[in-house]
Amino acid sequence: MDQKNGVQVTQEGPVAVVGFTIASITDAQVIAAASKRIREVLDASHPVKVVFDFSGVSFFSSQVLGLLLETRARLRPTGGKVAISTLTPSLQRVFKTTCLDRIFEFFPTRQAAVAAMGTMD
Repeated sequence: MDQKNGVQVTQEGPVAVVGFTIASITDAQVIAAASKRIREVLDASHPVKVVFDFSGVSFFSSQVLGLLLETRARLRPTGGKVAISTLTPSLQRVFKTTCLDRIFEFFPTRQAAVAAMGTMD
């Protein structure tokens, strides 16, 4: 398992899974480091399916939304997809309020997201 800068990235079959190791993701330096680490993984292994697992995360700043959108934009030219799993009700409201619930796929668990993404073309 790769774990650096508040983020852990694993590969589950054809799906890259990004998990966060801190409950409140608000520090700009931590988010920038996580973004850099995710870009490194995308450049090295070229996954086309990425699941962001928010297990244990209770709060994040709007910069995390930017990170999700950046990842989506990087994957889009190759037909890649981003899914989001394991959101608390308050984090679900953030996506609904920002209308980002219309562009991402959501799953109740990491396992459900990986299973669904693994079967998508």
